[in-house]
Amino acid sequence: MSFFRFSLPDFAFAFLSILLEGVPFLLLGALLSGVIEEFLPARTMLRFLPRNAFLGIATSAGLGLIFPMCECGVVPVIRRLLSKGLPLSNAIAYMLASPIVNPVVILSTLAAFSGQSAVEMTGLRLGVGYLVAIIAAGAVHQMSIRSVLRDDVAAKVLQPALEGERSGPMLVRMARAVRVSVSDFLDVMVYFVFGVAISACFSTGVNQEYILPLALNDWLATFSLMGLAVILSLCSTSDAFIAATFTTFPMVAKLAFLVFGPMVDLKLLFIYSAVFKKRFVLGLAVGLFVLVGLICVRLTVVHL
Repeated sequence: MSFFRFSLPDFAFAFLSILLEGVPFLLLGALLSGVIEEFLPARTMLRFLPRNAFLGIATSAGLGLIFPMCECGVVPVIRRLLSKGLPLSNAIAYMLASPIVNPVVILSTLAAFSGQSAVEMTGLRLGVGYLVAIIAAGAVHQMSIRSVLRDDVAAKVLQPALEGERSGPMLVRMARAVRVSVSDFLDVMVYFVFGVAISACFSTGVNQEYILPLALNDWLATFSLMGLAVILSLCSTSDAFIAATFTTFPMVAKLAFLVFGPMVDLKLLFIYSAVFKKRFVLGLAVGLFVLVGLICVRLTVVHL
């Protein structure tokens, strides 16, 4: 059989499946971003975070337990939080950790791996995801907003600090919040659709038989499943059910799949590009690929 075969019906089914799975979360994130922009006073976030930089990053990485967000919707939210005074490193920590460190993902992972060391896999997924988010955010801590965010986004993020607090009748403020939500949704949706189309093309066209031999080696299995996570672009609330079916792959490879996928996949690369500079997106993706892979491979010493 050939390595790649395109089928329009299969492509259409996969495209719509991923699209319909992600759009509700994208819309939720956009709605939340509008509420944050209109109703959250500037600099408020700083009052609730520790002044110590490391403790602030560590706290932000755990906020998903209180404010759970899917990876599809978190980017519009952090853009608005940045404009309200949230430090860049804290925003990165929340962006990377919240799709993993949240109650919905905990429950779905426990259910998916029932009978396959579910508690251990869930604990490791949360622990490794939390650790990776803190390390990545720490690496970004010394970077300036203009070196990370796109120029147009950075200008909008920095501008509100010069403006007074918003006011007016509630209906007027709600209307402004909706306009912001619509703008954010459309901005990110364009990139999301491109990412979903590429993901659907790869996931339906590539012959899966070529992937199975990679399961024989821990290193190859780990990094190949991370690559597969990028291509499949699954939602973090449902990816565990797919990972649990990879019975021929070692547990560390499935762990890498579950940690790296919610942080970097094809649709996320396009969504990130709506906010961050392309050089930063590329560096973040490569850095996370290496970091998650090395951490998970090292876990073979505990015979996972």
